[in-house]
Amino acid sequence: MQEMFTSLSTYGYAILFLYSLGGGMVAIIAAGILSYAGKMDLATSIVVASIANALGDTMLIYLSRYNKHMIMPYLKNHKRKMAFSHILMKKYGDRIIFIQKFIYGVKTLVPIAIGLTKYSFVKFSILNVISSIVWAVILGVGSFYMGEIFTNAISYFSSHGWIMPIVMFALFASIWIYLQKVTKKRDSKQK
Repeated sequence: MQEMFTSLSTYGYAILFLYSLGGGMVAIIAAGILSYAGKMDLATSIVVASIANALGDTMLIYLSRYNKHMIMPYLKNHKRKMAFSHILMKKYGDRIIFIQKFIYGVKTLVPIAIGLTKYSFVKFSILNVISSIVWAVILGVGSFYMGEIFTNAISYFSSHGWIMPIVMFALFASIWIYLQKVTKKRDSKQK
């Protein structure tokens, strides 16, 4: 994460834009912390991240809707996650466009799943832009106001380098276990 802060303070908004095309949660949080430290502007960071995030999801839905033959080979290994995305769409309806911004692991699959359906492209675009703005404001402002906590944690982890790999392993293992659990094939005996 320290490398992300160094890169963002050096190249700033360009990295924030590129990283936010595919999600950008870590980048907008880092931009909020750097804004707290006075190295970036919070309002500009929120605008850049929200535009890039909306553009990235719009490109995904466009790609999956009009170039299905190109995208299907990449989805072969993600059938259960795609099924989970469809379940989320049915369960939460239009709200999934907002909710998916905060779910690691299915963030890119939900727009692809929506693109494979007959969901209105205009409706998706409007909801996506609003959701991207709200997402960037929540994470940007939240990380800005928690800047002191984050900077203290970063300095602690820098001086105790052995802790961060354990924390990252636990975080990724938890996400992986959760996704395996919710996308697990049902046993034929359970009904």
